[in-house]
Amino acid sequence: MQQVLANCEEKMGKSVAALETDYLALRTGRASAAIFDKVRVDYYGAETPLNQVASVSVPEARLVVIQPWDKSLLSNIEKAIQKADLGLNPSNDGKLLRVNFPPLTQDRRKELAKQAKNLAEASRVAIRNIRRDGMDEIKKLQKAATISEDEQKDGETKLQKMTDSFIAKINDLAAGKEKEIMEI
Repeated sequence: MQQVLANCEEKMGKSVAALETDYLALRTGRASAAIFDKVRVDYYGAETPLNQVASVSVPEARLVVIQPWDKSLLSNIEKAIQKADLGLNPSNDGKLLRVNFPPLTQDRRKELAKQAKNLAEASRVAIRNIRRDGMDEIKKLQKAATISEDEQKDGETKLQKMTDSFIAKINDLAAGKEKEIMEI
């Protein structure tokens, strides 16, 4: 039964980590290099992550500078950023790309906050699905007479407490991200 609980805890941890990664890529009013983590550039026929073909730096609060290691990639990187639908328009000066982050409108902030809530809800659903699968595993162990009924109840209680703690983490992350998005 300890193995079932450990597996559930690991999966729930991965769900929370995935949400954190998704939140890094969610654009707020500030410039962030993490927004470009999902951008893929055509690098000699292979779709390559942007951070593997260029350096991405944030010299100012509303500016990201992307300097490719191979100058011939400038136009490919520019196209990839536009294709990624981030709502950003890079300016190309022949050596590097500058990406200005315009201030967000109130409507866009509300839209991003709604998107953050949807990501959090998807993570909560994933956590609940992991709990359901864990409960099923514990019941199978009890039916196979591997554990007693008391151990089954104890395991289910531990799994529920674990689920509650991970959902609380997701709620904290969601509240923090919403606050970050809505601040002017």
